[in-house]
Amino acid sequence: MTITWLDPTANHRLPALALLGAGLLLGSPAAGAETTTADQDPAGPSLTVYSTADPAGFDPKQFLLQNNGNVDPWRVLSIPGFGVVRDTRRIEVPKGISDIRFTDVASQIDPTTVGFIDRTSKGTRVLEQNFEFDLVSPQKLLKKYIDREVTLRWDATNQEVTGTLLSSMGGQAVLKNKTGIQIVSTDDARISMGQLPGGLITRPTLVWKLDAPKGGMHEIETSYQTAGLTWRADYNLTLDANSNTANMTAWVTLMNLSGASYENARLKLVAGEVQKIQPKYGRSGGMRAMEMADVPPTAAGFKEESFFEYHLYTLPRRTDVKMNGTQQLTLFPPVRGFKIKKELLYQGAPGMMNGGWGNQPVTNNGYGVSSSKDVEVFIEVENKKDNGLGIPMPAGRMRLYMANPNDGSLEFIGEDTVDHTPRNETIRVKAGNAFDVVGERTQVDFKVDTKAKTMAETWSIEIRNQKDVAQTVVVREPLYRWRNWKIETSDPFEKINARVVQWTVDVPAEGKKTINYVVRYSW
Repeated sequence: MTITWLDPTANHRLPALALLGAGLLLGSPAAGAETTTADQDPAGPSLTVYSTADPAGFDPKQFLLQNNGNVDPWRVLSIPGFGVVRDTRRIEVPKGISDIRFTDVASQIDPTTVGFIDRTSKGTRVLEQNFEFDLVSPQKLLKKYIDREVTLRWDATNQEVTGTLLSSMGGQAVLKNKTGIQIVSTDDARISMGQLPGGLITRPTLVWKLDAPKGGMHEIETSYQTAGLTWRADYNLTLDANSNTANMTAWVTLMNLSGASYENARLKLVAGEVQKIQPKYGRSGGMRAMEMADVPPTAAGFKEESFFEYHLYTLPRRTDVKMNGTQQLTLFPPVRGFKIKKELLYQGAPGMMNGGWGNQPVTNNGYGVSSSKDVEVFIEVENKKDNGLGIPMPAGRMRLYMANPNDGSLEFIGEDTVDHTPRNETIRVKAGNAFDVVGERTQVDFKVDTKAKTMAETWSIEIRNQKDVAQTVVVREPLYRWRNWKIETSDPFEKINARVVQWTVDVPAEGKKTINYVVRYSW
């Protein structure tokens, strides 16, 4: 179905959807001055995007695919984030009281957040504000044209029918004309009608009733919040063959379903947890932010600096944030050859690592004895300047790759999420579980003396390595039964905290290593 507006001043027909894409107004303009693209400040808008997007649970591309590109307002409200837009335009303002139309604002705008500054005349006051958002669409046009004359034409069959539109729904229209009542299909039909009905507009518009002490061309600055914007950071690490060094690239994925494009925008990223009151239907938690601002167009990547308790990342160029899509921006230039550390970690009782008890008595013989065989693989990165990094890194998803020595192709070896990481802190990501190194944890003995208020538990932990080279494995054990304990062990250990100890052992090639220990609890 194609709807055509009949231009009364020209002898041709223009498709309505093409008019919308070109940003043209249909019909007579409303009363009052109106801004156009030519009136806008050539410096372009500024934009701040705040995000509660979970790097593990929210993927902008998947969101678009799952919703088939649908930008239904209720779906947009579920996007974990919002934006703050700042825009400056030169507008003709009459002296005294008048209505000024500020078009091309985001359709997901929150009108209660609008800020207004007249930089030309400080005496200008906003008396009233309205947000008009009843945008023209084929369905709304047909609804508005009930009881009015329309013409349907099917180019494939060269047929045409004209009549008064009585109803339109489900791909069919009911017309009344000289031949009577006709029910026709609107599929593949070109529908022509007269002027745009009142109440419909082509672009979301703020309408201000201003009281200006002087007229003329004024520089008006406005700001507002809008839904439909969010972002996520992504990091790609390529490890060398020995897992000793790595290269990293970093991206920011920005999604814009706010109902507006931001051309020639000035961009900064603000990383940090910014507090914001959430509605009951919204998502809780702090907001990660990206801010757009003026920067010199020289350096590559983002320039980082501290800002309040957050971090700014300044893009040294302008960018276009397109409507209804996603885009990737380089967070910082590639970093090469920084040192990393691979760790094999065996936690035979992962469910007990944060303490025990639960609903079971600590004196229960079988409490916490379930065991896992998985040996986890972790990659650690020291985010320090002397390691080639020292970059405050926003939270995001980190993917790990390694070059295949046989053909040089990059192979994916795992991914994990990382939280906001300041400089001089350690980034630790899990790649997966080792294939050739496994562990086994066995309870050898358990005794409890309720009168003496003591327990004694004996454990044997075996690490088996089926690789043809020796492996270093960290074995971490939770002492979960009680806070007071003493331990006797076959190998030197390290106390991590009040409830966790660990051993670092070398396991020979195609061999095994056994750790035995006895822990005695008292209360």
